[in-house]
Amino acid sequence: MNFVPRLCATTVAGAPAASAPSVICALRINGVDTRAGLADLQALLDSEADPPYLVVPKIDSPGSLQILDRLLKAAGKQTRLVAQIESAQGLAQADAIATATPRLAALMFGTADMAADLGTDLSWNSLLYARSRLVAAAALRGLLAIDAPFFVIKDVQRLVQETASAVALGFSGKCAIHPSQVAMINAALVPSGAEISHARAVLEENQKGVGVVNGIMVDEAVARRARRVLARARP
Repeated sequence: MNFVPRLCATTVAGAPAASAPSVICALRINGVDTRAGLADLQALLDSEADPPYLVVPKIDSPGSLQILDRLLKAAGKQTRLVAQIESAQGLAQADAIATATPRLAALMFGTADMAADLGTDLSWNSLLYARSRLVAAAALRGLLAIDAPFFVIKDVQRLVQETASAVALGFSGKCAIHPSQVAMINAALVPSGAEISHARAVLEENQKGVGVVNGIMVDEAVARRARRVLARARP
């Protein structure tokens, strides 16, 4: 599962593999409206573990996040939350979910359950509105937006294309369904040298006021996008 800059996840019952210091690890539990999810949560609250992030699937309303916030606070944990939105109900409540708690760090898109709920297939076009809705909700509170995994493990070309489309839509990262996808997703998330050079030129021109770079008018809105490009380029 790829985050910004990187994310790996495991369940409470298992332990994540040893990772490099630059890798940020997150803990994924089952849905909090299931017995398995409640058992996962209790195991976390009773332990000394304080993972940087807790990935919570099937979030349909802000209430679940607010309860988690209170429980984690009472347990003295600094863990941030990543809410996975993967239903029509969750999509309808996306704005409320995004503003549920300051502990929330990101919204994550889930395609399989969302497609089943909406009665669509898993193609990009069929789920474009749902993705756009989630990105807009994340932007409402300055949260990271993380795209769903690409399920065809060996189709490298389409994986790279879909990751590029996700970035163009406003996603900050993309999940991986298999470890072999991680390096390709990371590479696709990093801006090209040409994009970085253009972004730097835009910011330099913007310091002078409204200007032009490569024939394109530069104002503060264009400069904001350039800053996002350079933020993605950071190691």
